[in-house]
Amino acid sequence: MALLRNLGRRKLRTALTITGITIGIWALVVFGALATKIDGLVVGAHAYFGERVIVSSAAGGGGMFPLPISLVARAAAVDGVDVAYGQIETMIDHLGHQIGLADEMIGYVPGSDAGRDDFPYRYASGRALVPADEGTNVVVLGAEIARKNGVKVGGTFSIRGADFTVVGILEPTLTLPDSQAFMPLTVAQVLYLKDLPVDVSKALVARDTITHIVVYPTPGADAAALAARLEAALPDVTTVTASEFDESVGSIANLLGGIIVGVGLISLVVGGLSVVNTMAMSVNERTREIGIKRAIGGTRRRIVAELVAEAGVIGLIGGLIGLALGAVAVAVGNQAGEDSGTALFTLTAGTALASLVFATVLGMVAGTIPAVHAARLDPVQALRYE
Repeated sequence: MALLRNLGRRKLRTALTITGITIGIWALVVFGALATKIDGLVVGAHAYFGERVIVSSAAGGGGMFPLPISLVARAAAVDGVDVAYGQIETMIDHLGHQIGLADEMIGYVPGSDAGRDDFPYRYASGRALVPADEGTNVVVLGAEIARKNGVKVGGTFSIRGADFTVVGILEPTLTLPDSQAFMPLTVAQVLYLKDLPVDVSKALVARDTITHIVVYPTPGADAAALAARLEAALPDVTTVTASEFDESVGSIANLLGGIIVGVGLISLVVGGLSVVNTMAMSVNERTREIGIKRAIGGTRRRIVAELVAEAGVIGLIGGLIGLALGAVAVAVGNQAGEDSGTALFTLTAGTALASLVFATVLGMVAGTIPAVHAARLDPVQALRYE
């Protein structure tokens, strides 16, 4: 109670100091929740990529450029290749705009990975695709794409003007499959060509066209060396290995990490200077009081402890308010992301606790200098202070 009473002596000044810390912690919570979401996607994407080497057209375009399916056999013959198969992988609506992961359609022949894909796909309802589905308009949907479209097993889902019967819905994976629609390869090939420019599609045959070759190396083979051999053996292709994929998506996480550090430094400077100013003025106003405490036997350590505790309470209050406002911002942001089917933030207990600890420690550290100065006051001089 004494701490709160001391802080209440100058309510406006204390409130302004708390506001400075609140703003910094609010930003720290929001960016921290965003970074946590990105980190989760990076970790999940690494697990999803696994041991694969992805071969695509050197023309680029993220699956917009076709490859002849004949290259699959040539890829399989490259030294170090265990399994190779072709697939269609492209955005469902390449002209659309959305926040987060783009919705993709994946066309493949079930079982073509020969058991090498060990990503833990689990089904919330329905079943997986089977070889007998080839040539039929059936689809398995990721959790997010199913949720935002309100689709259930047995329902109909439209992709590029074609209606599909939903036979399975995946459980959330927190990574790429959540926004993917899996269908038989031959069906995906037809849809892919249908959406290409006429001058391109007229030169292609659907059943002979893919966008990617998925390659699994033989156990123990060096993926980077295999990727180099594939690029040398196949015309006009480029490859992506797991390590290159990690570097690519990891750069996003590193960028967010840098932003978090920047926000932390800003909150450190703004909040810290506010606390230093408040505590310095408080010490100045309570010089006689401090002198009396020293005269009746109060130790320097006790004076320091009391003032540092006051500064810590200021930091804690600012942290609590900042955390509350940050949680509201995260909830609003995630609600706004509902239209895109993507939760933008992940606020964890660890992020919340770290923010409160940071705010409290910030206050205590910033209050140490004025506290030490107060403890060094000569009791006699302090008692004479007016």
